[in-house]
Amino acid sequence: MTLRRTRVVAAGLGVSLLAACSAGSSSSGTSGGSTGGGGASGATGATDNKVTIGLVAEPASLDFTTNDGAAIPQAELGNIYETLVKQDQDGTIVPGLATKWTVSPDRKTYTFDLPAAATFSTGAKVTADDVVQSITDVKTKWTIGLKAKMDPVASATAVSPTQVKVTLKQPSNSWLFDMTTRVGAVFPKAGGNLATTPVGSGPYTFTTWKRGDSIVLTRNEKYWGAKPHFKTVTLKYFKDPTALNNALLSGTIDVISTVQAPEALSQFPTSKYQVIEGTTNGEVVLSMNSARAPFNDKRVRQAVRHGIDHQGLLDTCWAGKGKLIGSMVPPTDPWYEDLTKVTPYDQAKAKNLLKESGKVGTTIRLRLPSLPYATACGTVVKSMLEQVGFKVQLDTLEFPAAWLTTVFKNADYDMSMVSHVEPRDLPTVFGDPTYYTRYSNPALKPLLTAADTGTEADQTANMKKAARLLADDAAADFLFLLPNLMVADKDITGLPKNAITEGFDLAALSRS
Repeated sequence: MTLRRTRVVAAGLGVSLLAACSAGSSSSGTSGGSTGGGGASGATGATDNKVTIGLVAEPASLDFTTNDGAAIPQAELGNIYETLVKQDQDGTIVPGLATKWTVSPDRKTYTFDLPAAATFSTGAKVTADDVVQSITDVKTKWTIGLKAKMDPVASATAVSPTQVKVTLKQPSNSWLFDMTTRVGAVFPKAGGNLATTPVGSGPYTFTTWKRGDSIVLTRNEKYWGAKPHFKTVTLKYFKDPTALNNALLSGTIDVISTVQAPEALSQFPTSKYQVIEGTTNGEVVLSMNSARAPFNDKRVRQAVRHGIDHQGLLDTCWAGKGKLIGSMVPPTDPWYEDLTKVTPYDQAKAKNLLKESGKVGTTIRLRLPSLPYATACGTVVKSMLEQVGFKVQLDTLEFPAAWLTTVFKNADYDMSMVSHVEPRDLPTVFGDPTYYTRYSNPALKPLLTAADTGTEADQTANMKKAARLLADDAAADFLFLLPNLMVADKDITGLPKNAITEGFDLAALSRS
């Protein structure tokens, strides 16, 4: 897998910034994203066509300012809501809602220009005041942990109706990148009910949500940029991988957004379907609650890591699709290092560590979300850990609601497993002792601070140190990186090869 360095591209910068195959064949997918000005990459002009996307993990709410979970921004970000800047398929930061931006020589002041033609779907103009209010609300009204990504901001002011100035407390290497995620979404200053009637400036508008089944989006005919190809997009949710596959085979859906049964790819003939395989940010993390026994003992955590045959796990539960990484960093980040050798598979060492800790025979509760990769891999993890001396009680919690409440919010678990798909989320997952992992290490915070405030070289060096610290301390076990594995009708174009952003870019889709 090629290591890509994240770059920043903007007009008029003041200084320099930031599965495999079905029957032996796979499509390459989209290699790039839109390049600013609201244009939709891959669109071929407005038509009355419709498309249905099959997904898993339905949102619990439509309001990502007060609700966690990746399913909400997957549906909304870049579709209903826009961000000032966004990432393309190579990880390059490019103009989004902003047409350009500049940064001051001291790296503390960012100035963004907005298009005069931009409007919300209500017809109201997008102004600098809306952007200022959106930034302020993240700091003052958002309730989820990701709001901390706006902490570097000292002030945001409207220079004119189409220009915004943001001043940081100190230079931050991560802030502009974080503005490509949900925290950078621009909302109308007038507000509204985000949970039921989201309103944004994006190429699609929210139409209906049939809970337990589907969300329907409709092309925003008032969109300030290029109009998407599809007039209607239905996001249809499935809990069962077989039902998801059958829906494509029967023509009920046009795209499987994330294959949930990789071993079944052979049922999709290449004469009719395309298979796209790339990479993601989705580290499948086997979390260990560090705030309580037995995982407040480093030796027990290390025993878990040594006791799992990661390649055997990947081959058994996910048909060998994915990549072993050994850390909380995917290969698309510039500070990636292969850390799989830090705690290699070694059953004898795992048994010895467990014996030294006095925890042989300890019962641990592995609480899994009801997601296919978790339920498939959870039974394999259970078997492997029991072979080295653990007793494992397996619980499956409905996802998202039950898992988010029990594990994520209340940390009522010993071990869990979930794919963390948010970009560059190592500081979020392990830098906050109140986060559900409950991990606390005084050596980590200085590394994260130095990475964010130093030079680009400092960022890379210190993030590498942070990733290695987590691996050495067995903060969690990083089982594998999920692949971006999609199957679609052969005439669908614009599908992303790499799923490295939070949103599913529906405006890029078309039909040949």
